[in-house]
Amino acid sequence: MRPTSRLSLALTALLCCALAPGLALARELPDFTALVADNGPAVVNISTKQSASASQRLRDIPIPELPEGSPLEDFFQHFFGEDGQVPDDTFQSRSLGSGFFVSPDGYVLTNSHVVEGADEIVVRASDRREFVAKLIGTDKRSDIALLKVEGEGLPAARIGSGKDLAVGEWVLAIGSPFGFEASATAGIVSAKGRSLPTENYVPFIQTDVAINPGNSGGPLFNLQGEVVGVNSQIYSRTGGFMGLSFAIPIEVAMDVVNQLKTTGRVSRGWLGVLIQDVTRELAESFGMSQPRGALVAQVLPDSPAAAADLRPGDVILSYNGREVLTSSTLPPLVGETPVGASADLEVLRRGERVALTVRIEELPEEEAVAGGPAPTDKQPANQLGLVARDLTPELRQQLGVEQGGVLVEAIDPGPADDGGLNAGDVILMLDNQSVGNLDDFNRILAAIEPGRPIAVLVQRGDSRMFYALRIPKS
Repeated sequence: MRPTSRLSLALTALLCCALAPGLALARELPDFTALVADNGPAVVNISTKQSASASQRLRDIPIPELPEGSPLEDFFQHFFGEDGQVPDDTFQSRSLGSGFFVSPDGYVLTNSHVVEGADEIVVRASDRREFVAKLIGTDKRSDIALLKVEGEGLPAARIGSGKDLAVGEWVLAIGSPFGFEASATAGIVSAKGRSLPTENYVPFIQTDVAINPGNSGGPLFNLQGEVVGVNSQIYSRTGGFMGLSFAIPIEVAMDVVNQLKTTGRVSRGWLGVLIQDVTRELAESFGMSQPRGALVAQVLPDSPAAAADLRPGDVILSYNGREVLTSSTLPPLVGETPVGASADLEVLRRGERVALTVRIEELPEEEAVAGGPAPTDKQPANQLGLVARDLTPELRQQLGVEQGGVLVEAIDPGPADDGGLNAGDVILMLDNQSVGNLDDFNRILAAIEPGRPIAVLVQRGDSRMFYALRIPKS
């Protein structure tokens, strides 16, 4: 064999070795073609029509005063009329979203916000058939809506389990982003159990699947072709996809579907507490080795939590045997508990573990707490760098504080300011002890050893929250 031939063979072998990992990786990437072909027909496009009067559209536009004979006079008379009133014409607005058949007899699942305020809902299937849908019901807390169209033998999606998903697993979305029907996008599960500010009772699935306006209400599939979630929200600064998409777990969605089918409404379990995360500083003040659990900042009156003797300052560590790692873990667990059922809690109370049993009630339509601020004369600041005073009956009524507490009248530079307290706050607990009045507050404060972190329960407006403060060593 000639030297050049041997050199060519060596280079070829070296090139194959270099390409082998890439070729192996390419072979391991999923092929979504069969999944899209099999499940695409179950996905529908949803458009809505909403009637609104022109006066509703233009009611916030100020009408300028024009000099007589102005060339703009005819323009404004055309839209506002000669008497300055907007004509009561109507217009049609359309919204676009996605959905999917959950049964062959025509039940369609989508997002509540897709059909909100609609006068007419049109469902268009992948074979171009169009149906006028009936709205069976909606649930704003989970952003789920159930529709019904007349039909038989419709291509229903297979329902899977969001609980079985693993972070890093491949998933596929099919929907109508920006109105482009039957668009498929793929990605991986980025995280599970995400809590968003507007939906505390939904443990969202976070993905990096490209979801855009119009994908809302469409299905999220696993590689087995099962629906594991309902695409609902994106995180974006521009209105377009930025790598953070959120889907409602299919178990949550189907529970809502079943309740809407049977009763026309959705009920959820209610504990009656306001909670927050345990920070590293708060964990240290409670004698915990690491931050975990849901810290009870407020127990609502006449609630299941109040009846079970749950107290502010308790840290809920487990709920019905399921570990509560963060505060966002708790609401979905409570929400899925049947109304009237009992739940076992393990709480940390002043360094000791306490077992409680609570009877779960139905989540009311609105959970409200009253409040508002009002300070007066300034006194010398204490070692926390704040001035406190007793609450008068008038202040209690104004701030919504039934008993106990002291008002933060002023804040100077110091631990309270560094820890985030404000003038107008009401301190209800200090160092895990209830503050009944100013004498209690001063007594507890005098016994605190400098340098040790302390937890302070504060009511501010409508909410209560713990803050961690540390009195510096002199």
